[in-house]
Amino acid sequence: MGCDWCPRGCGANRAGGERGVCGAPAEMRVARAALHFWEEPPLSGERGSGAIFFTHCPLRCAYCQNAVIAHGEAGRAVTVDDVAAMMCSLVRQGALNINCVTPTHYAPGVREAVRRARAAGMDVPVVWNTSGYETVSAVRDNAGVVDVYLTDFKYASASLASAYSHAPDYPRVALAALDAMVDVVGDAAYDEVDGQPRMLRGIVVRHLLLPGAVEDSLAVVRLLHERYGSHVRLSLMNQYTPVLAQAAAEGDERARRVLERFPELGRRVPDADYERVLDFADDLGVEDYFWQDGPAAEESFIPPFDLTGVEPAAAAADTPAF
Repeated sequence: MGCDWCPRGCGANRAGGERGVCGAPAEMRVARAALHFWEEPPLSGERGSGAIFFTHCPLRCAYCQNAVIAHGEAGRAVTVDDVAAMMCSLVRQGALNINCVTPTHYAPGVREAVRRARAAGMDVPVVWNTSGYETVSAVRDNAGVVDVYLTDFKYASASLASAYSHAPDYPRVALAALDAMVDVVGDAAYDEVDGQPRMLRGIVVRHLLLPGAVEDSLAVVRLLHERYGSHVRLSLMNQYTPVLAQAAAEGDERARRVLERFPELGRRVPDADYERVLDFADDLGVEDYFWQDGPAAEESFIPPFDLTGVEPAAAAADTPAF
């Protein structure tokens, strides 16, 4: 059966060895499983989010901040039991939640890993950290498995989505997926850990400002606020890092070609553009949104994809889950 797990619907026979648009094989691959401290405060807290970074990506944006895993250059093949063991290990380390990063193209295996980890005693929220490029059916299949969506909404413009992500349908598809997330998950709920709120259920919608695209960012903020109001929490991000410029300077031919076509992607977002978007959100009446202060556009936000925490389940077979 051809793969239809993401909106590309490319039909690749991954079980037979084919690779589709995402580049992923049949088996799951993970590049890092570790505590991560750079998500929004109710997701990271003081203890950290238990982030599992899956390799490959259905969207593969030209400017990807995590290109080394999006293009499958890092990572190790893992089983469902391996991933369940990683989840349990992260909870033992104190993780506030389990944060599945770019899991869409491995969705059935990730869901089963969550079920097995819960059967072993895992009792923290599960976060689906996604580009937003999801099918409605995938979101509905996540019901009862996923508690929190940490989803991007990258573009309001189909032309921008086409240019940077080869996905002119992104605005329409991401909006339909977000509608389904709101319907399935509902409004946010919190408890308190270490004196700080932890999100138990809800939806955080991230938007990363891109260089030269401030008008599209304004359109995204307006669209999300008018459509969802307080049913989602916006996170307006100023951490675009021009990783392409460094890669091109180091001789990366792919990065050089991308910058030749889109030279703006080699620059940072001006502070004035970010302030303009924040002021616009305030003027619209957007409340309780996340924003970034200080020098956010640093590579320190990009973790090393060095296989930290990625080990076969058998390696922890003698260790109780909890």
